[in-house]
Amino acid sequence: MNILGVRIDNLEKKEILEKIESFLAGNKICQIATINPEFIAEAQRSEEFKNILNSCDLNVADGVGIKFAFWRLGLQKLRTRIAGADLMEEILKIADDRGLGIYLVVNKNGLSSWEETRGAILKKHPSLQIDGTNLETSFPSGNEVSKLAINHDIIFCSFGAPFQEKFLHSLKGQKNGNIKLAMGVGGSFDYLTGKVKRAPRWMRKLGLEWLFRLIQQPNRFRRIFNAVIIFPLKVCFKNCN
Repeated sequence: MNILGVRIDNLEKKEILEKIESFLAGNKICQIATINPEFIAEAQRSEEFKNILNSCDLNVADGVGIKFAFWRLGLQKLRTRIAGADLMEEILKIADDRGLGIYLVVNKNGLSSWEETRGAILKKHPSLQIDGTNLETSFPSGNEVSKLAINHDIIFCSFGAPFQEKFLHSLKGQKNGNIKLAMGVGGSFDYLTGKVKRAPRWMRKLGLEWLFRLIQQPNRFRRIFNAVIIFPLKVCFKNCN
């Protein structure tokens, strides 16, 4: 499915997890993006970002706005809406069961360091092998990327969109060990470490997680405005490509 030029893979949760299993059994880097209205709004401003999203190996719907867009554009019913934090937890479970290695890439100026995030993950999955790095900038230079010797199966990056998707996409052109799966996770690490409180489950089910985040982080107003106001307006007045 295609919303304002961005591909969404309309799959059941079981099918999403089966795809992830197949990626982990392969021999190349497969990139996952969790597409929410903020991603699509940003893709309208950046052709580079749109192309990166459309080149991802799996694009999962994240956000109630995507469900609205499917309905408004007359597409098939959205089969699954899964938040990045929840999908990351599913991948961690798979990694734990299969004894896979995890690598965390964190913005050094963010709320949670990779060491703090590692500690939080190990409380749930104590047998996982986890390493990582705290990088100085939101989008490292080619030299910084080439110096990362990542001999792990899975890499999570918390730079936030579009920087995390650009960074992970850049890894496809590098020789970085055994990476099979790469995924941007936004603020998910901060949920794990408790630096940011996640919305109650009932708010998430009603699609009001954006409101909870706005109350906690007023500095996100512009991004949330684009997602909650601008994105629905564009969907209402544009046809699906």
